[in-house]
Amino acid sequence: MNKDYTFTITNTLPGTMARAGVLHTPHGDIQTPVFTVGGTQATVKSLTPEMVKDMNGQAILANTYHLMLRPGADVVEKAGGLAKFMNWNGPTFTDSGGFQVFSLGMAYKKGIDATSHSAKGDAKHAKHSAGQLAKVDDEGVSFRSHIDGSPLRMTPESSMQLQWQIGADVHMAFDELTSPLAGPEYVRTALDRTHAWAERCVSEHAKQWEAHQKAGKPYQSLWPVIQGGRDEALRRESAKFLGALDVDGFGIGGVFEPGEIPDVVRWVCEELPDDKPRHLLGMGSAVSDLFLGVEYGIDTFDCIAFTRQARNGSIYTAAGKLNIKNAKFKTDFSPLDAACSCYTCTNYSRAYIHHLLRAEEILGLTLASIHNEYFVVNLVDQIRESVIDGSFMDFKKQYLAEFDPNLNTEKQA
Repeated sequence: MNKDYTFTITNTLPGTMARAGVLHTPHGDIQTPVFTVGGTQATVKSLTPEMVKDMNGQAILANTYHLMLRPGADVVEKAGGLAKFMNWNGPTFTDSGGFQVFSLGMAYKKGIDATSHSAKGDAKHAKHSAGQLAKVDDEGVSFRSHIDGSPLRMTPESSMQLQWQIGADVHMAFDELTSPLAGPEYVRTALDRTHAWAERCVSEHAKQWEAHQKAGKPYQSLWPVIQGGRDEALRRESAKFLGALDVDGFGIGGVFEPGEIPDVVRWVCEELPDDKPRHLLGMGSAVSDLFLGVEYGIDTFDCIAFTRQARNGSIYTAAGKLNIKNAKFKTDFSPLDAACSCYTCTNYSRAYIHHLLRAEEILGLTLASIHNEYFVVNLVDQIRESVIDGSFMDFKKQYLAEFDPNLNTEKQA
């Protein structure tokens, strides 16, 4: 492991796979477990980097595919890399473009995403279609831009080249995320392809590091992504195969149903080396999964759902979720969550946020997003402290007993 990049486990929790540690990167240390804030296009939607820092955000994850399209990886490189480009004084991650293989491929316009499985069981949703924007072959993926339809090509080698240009501290290897509706034969094919691509990523990563080292530029780490769907044997096989590569950490990919995290994460983490970090990609918006991910060995998470839901008026509180657009909040002058100390809750009322979102004012998007992002960042911080002081199981039991995911789900009045 490069001296500019190290991972040290400082605490473990007996009877679980939970651990706390420090991930050292060229742009600063990350205390783990941590929620990595989603900044797809080099921005956390409706928030400034300073706002993210003020809510104790430690790292931001951007998307290689989207930055390839605009402004272009070359522009980000000329700006001095992702962190400098977006004025973020901290560590950064990039995913590889592998999620777009799924979202623009089999899942395109079929109502399937990382948090919704309404199409489950419908065979037509598991097939390729003429209208999809991504087609996979053994060498790579041919995309059509979702912006203007122009043809694009991404391979393991080009994904690595793009990520080194973008300059994040942590790169994910190019992989194929399969639809949750794909049959076992295709899951097997995609897994073999992901493994072959990972080896190609390792080779290209070494070439890029050699060139960057000669230019006096800092190290950027590589984490291959474990796949295998819902098949235990394939997940364990993938973890063993990728765990044997000369890499710095690991991503865990998938589109998970509620309740699947403990099994899938356990299968994978039981096979991975203990001394390297593990990132759960797009883990979804279930609060319980934050606890379960940590309990079964996850060090870092990412998910854009918390800010996306905020923009739609779905607010997380210590008691559960509520729809702030509902008419009952029109004259509710209490904070979004009395137990929260975020900027929004300290200064603004439910009635004001209700008004802003109903009036479609931009400020409403910002204030709601500040709160939801603070909620998840702060909760994972509390989970980390509970691992360190040994109170994790009690904290988990008490918190989840008081959190009602369906606190307020009635339709807007």
